[in-house]
Amino acid sequence: MTHSHKPYIVGIGGTQRPGSSSELALRHCLAAAEKAGAETDLICGPALELPLFDPGVAHRTPAALRLLQALRRADGIVIATPSYHGGMSGMIKNAIDYTEDMREDARSYFDGRAVGCIVCAAGDQALGATLIGLRSVVHALRGWPTPYAATIKSNEKPFADGKPARREVAQPLEIVASQVVRFAEMAMASHIEDGAPRLVASN
Repeated sequence: MTHSHKPYIVGIGGTQRPGSSSELALRHCLAAAEKAGAETDLICGPALELPLFDPGVAHRTPAALRLLQALRRADGIVIATPSYHGGMSGMIKNAIDYTEDMREDARSYFDGRAVGCIVCAAGDQALGATLIGLRSVVHALRGWPTPYAATIKSNEKPFADGKPARREVAQPLEIVASQVVRFAEMAMASHIEDGAPRLVASN
């Protein structure tokens, strides 16, 4: 396959605490995507401290506009969330809710894009429940959750010095990255073969 540009993969995740397990997992996943030939963009921590989404309010903060601009340009997406009481964090869900502004776009919501899912939690039940919920939200937004997802047990010290502490932590994140990039490349090749121009947001 030949393309005129690299796949653009946007990562959304982390918590308000710098260096959280979900942030470090997302960073490693995006680094793997870059090694696979993608251009990446990380939106985490303070960049996700957005006003509670209100569809009746037209004003958008600079952080919200930055998020929407990245998602509109994205060829693929990775979402990394901690599990809070069996579900994704409110900060991550609120950020995702801003995609309602994309409902009238030519590529509405996550349509036609692979979405890699990463969940960090202390227990198996929380990992499973949160992953199911995250994938359900991606489906509702017309995205394609990758067949493989990464679940990280945050109570087992999965990271050391900002990097995966063990191969069994790194490998799932790298598989997610590989699947998101490969899907993006296939979708891009399909657009080229169909003669359809790639859509890039102007705002």
